[in-house]
Amino acid sequence: MPETEAETPATSAVPRRKRGRLKVFLGMSPGVGKTYEMLRAARRRKAEGLDVVVGVVETHGRKETMSLLRGLDVMPRAPIDHRGRSLMEFDLDGALARRPGLLLVDEYAHSNAPGSRHPKRWQDVEELRDAGVDVWTTLNIQHLESLSDVILRITGVRQRETVPDSLLTDADDIEVVDITPEDLRARLAEGKVYVPETARVASENFFKLENLTALRELALRRAAQTVDDQLLFHLRERGVSGPWAAGERILVLVGGDAMSASLVRTGRRMSDMMMDAPWSVAHVERPSGSRSDARSAGRLSEAFKLAEQLGGRPVTLSGDDVVRTVLDHAHRNNVTQIVIGKTRGGRLAEWTGRALATELLRKAQGVAVHVVTEGDGSAPEPTIRPGLRPGLDWRPYSAGAGFVGAATGVALLLDTRFERVDLGVIYLAAVVAAGVLNGLRPALVAATLAFLTYNFLFLQPRYSFLIGSPTDFLTLLLFWAVALGTGALAGRVREQARAAQRRAAAVSALLAASQTLSAAQDRATTALSLAEQASAAAGAGAVVLLPDGDDIVLTAASPEGVVLGADAMAAARWAWTHGEVTGHGTGTLPQTRWRFQPLQGVRGRAGVAGIDASAVAAGSDEERLALALLDQGAVALERADLAGQALESETLRRADRFRAALMNSVSHDLRTPLSTVLGSATTLIDYGATLKPEVRDDLLLSIREEAERLSRYVGDLLDMTRLEGGGLNVRTDWTDVRDALNAAADRVSRRLGRRRITRDFPPQLSMVEADPGLLEQAVVNILENAIAYSPDGTTIELAAYEDRGSVVISIEDEGRGIPTAELERVFDKFRRMEDSTDRAPDRVQGAGLGLAIAKGFVEAMRGRIAAASPIHDGPDGGKRGTRILISLPKSIATHPDLL
Repeated sequence: MPETEAETPATSAVPRRKRGRLKVFLGMSPGVGKTYEMLRAARRRKAEGLDVVVGVVETHGRKETMSLLRGLDVMPRAPIDHRGRSLMEFDLDGALARRPGLLLVDEYAHSNAPGSRHPKRWQDVEELRDAGVDVWTTLNIQHLESLSDVILRITGVRQRETVPDSLLTDADDIEVVDITPEDLRARLAEGKVYVPETARVASENFFKLENLTALRELALRRAAQTVDDQLLFHLRERGVSGPWAAGERILVLVGGDAMSASLVRTGRRMSDMMMDAPWSVAHVERPSGSRSDARSAGRLSEAFKLAEQLGGRPVTLSGDDVVRTVLDHAHRNNVTQIVIGKTRGGRLAEWTGRALATELLRKAQGVAVHVVTEGDGSAPEPTIRPGLRPGLDWRPYSAGAGFVGAATGVALLLDTRFERVDLGVIYLAAVVAAGVLNGLRPALVAATLAFLTYNFLFLQPRYSFLIGSPTDFLTLLLFWAVALGTGALAGRVREQARAAQRRAAAVSALLAASQTLSAAQDRATTALSLAEQASAAAGAGAVVLLPDGDDIVLTAASPEGVVLGADAMAAARWAWTHGEVTGHGTGTLPQTRWRFQPLQGVRGRAGVAGIDASAVAAGSDEERLALALLDQGAVALERADLAGQALESETLRRADRFRAALMNSVSHDLRTPLSTVLGSATTLIDYGATLKPEVRDDLLLSIREEAERLSRYVGDLLDMTRLEGGGLNVRTDWTDVRDALNAAADRVSRRLGRRRITRDFPPQLSMVEADPGLLEQAVVNILENAIAYSPDGTTIELAAYEDRGSVVISIEDEGRGIPTAELERVFDKFRRMEDSTDRAPDRVQGAGLGLAIAKGFVEAMRGRIAAASPIHDGPDGGKRGTRILISLPKSIATHPDLL
């Protein structure tokens, strides 16, 4: 897309290998001996011990070339089925599996047979280099993309097989295979290039002496330029100071005309001549201008793609004043050279303001302007057959005629009743109405019809189209002037309104997509939202594929039920692995109707999105909006990944915090009872026979109490682990709360000491759906907490009652209570109050898990738990005591009369 440049992500989906080296044997034309020289050099490398393999070499029946293949490992070619024929092509997969030390691939610009993975052989070479394979290849200078127009003018032949110039610049080595044009023509005459009959025709056409001389100059100059680029690179790499020719910046202006591709190639050639100067290709959109047709949009899209292939940067500008917009951009970006095309429009184009080249030359200051004229050898534009032209809409013209008819009726009425009435003003009003409502052309037709009617009915001589005086002719000119002014103004306002509507619709679509994507919580939801938004924007099918292990899988599609074939999945995997746009309209696997774009986020590729490109016009507003949405989707998918990672990190952090608190608790709460048990048991073993019975009984009691305490603590840890891990199994049954309360009171009876438990239960109590075991354990934990914080001689009250919707359990103690600031955190894990001054400190309160476990059990049964403190008047006049309330919901509410 314009204003975007693909960047290699920091992290790739595949491990990066060292890129293979490329050596190009460059010649001025066929027959100079490129393949022969490549094979000779390869034999020398093989003699040195290098693993040399011939991937594909075209000998064209030359015996000298065929003799050099002896002793070299030649790969068999792979058959490609096309229209019932089997075509033999270079076996790319076989070469990747073989991975030789050096691979020979002849004819760099060759076009592969339909059905191959890549349309061009140079793309096969790029894949080999990405896999770490060194490649030698051959190339004729006429196959460079930027020289296509130059070769056409020199030889009269347009080259269909071309190679992007950036590939030659990126080559590690270039060896020019050069002979003089006279020697080449001599070889041609001797039959060493073509068979005699073909050689005679070639000698009279392509291989003319002046053609070969020009081609030789181009080859030598291009090779020298590449060598100079490599020298500058090494100088910069070593920090050698010097005058760099980096001050030139080139801006190529293109539109939707037939010269766009030619202008892009011209910009590339100028960049080469100016020491590889940075260059960009710009198109100016006029908000008030008419919307470009599908053909112009397609040409513009092709020009941008060509610019990217040749190393340029596409830019889209916006402004009504094209010249001012271009010059402002040039000044902001330090552009020194502007390239613009001049089509054959004549002086009419200059008079109407369409000759941008002339206007740019007049207003440019400090910038060199290069005007490229349309060549005679340009390919003719296909004409539209009359039967294919869209039908003319007659409604605006009919409306204009209606306005003139109404004006005529009013004029006839006024003419019969009044004298000396300026009836021309009435017709002028009709012309203005036609121009305001329908635009320029209907206004001109209405103006002509109004004048003819006015002249025929009301001007002397009446009922004749003769113009009686010069003032009548001025009336016609006035009508036309008004029609031109109002029509042009109305058309401009209408186009501005349409452009504003398009921009508002695009902004609204992007805003809605942004909100939808931002609301998605996970990758699957984000992918589905992205597919739906892209499909709606493009008006075609859309899919999103996300990584799953080492592969990508179809995660979301719009509309539902879209199935990708094997060719589409191959293109999608290629886009994911290599970070390239693949599929329809691209240079990689173009036979599929889908076009796949890697979703490149900030940190790396998040997935691949595909658009059914066969249903979307290239360069259309729909396509650009869909691509913009895909860019948003990449960020949204990455955000979903980050959100998931943040949640996972938070879970790990909480687990680490729980583990740390658990270890701190274990260090004391396990060590203390174990030390007591160990000390008491050791004393009994060593001195049991000499101890008094009451001492021995006290030691045994301590062992039992500490073992029970240790058992309770381990049980609490296991219960909390179940709660934290989500492994709690709730087995609900109809439960009488009073049974669970009585069982819990009995379990803690031995730990009451001199405390007592009172029970306050109604004779009738509704049953609830709960887990009796969990409910009993929750009450036991609360009772143990009350025992731990209540002094001896106090009472713990255990009560139950019900209201309309729930059964409530109340557990009250007479301890010192809970400070108000602590009430909200009393159910937190490892939350323990300081030791009470009312009791001995030798019995600590536990690990601080009891109330947290009780809360977890109660909430697992859909209940609620809360604490209130203080609730009693203390003996010192202060407040004390705590009440824990458990509320369990009823399945069916009780009628108030039954309570």
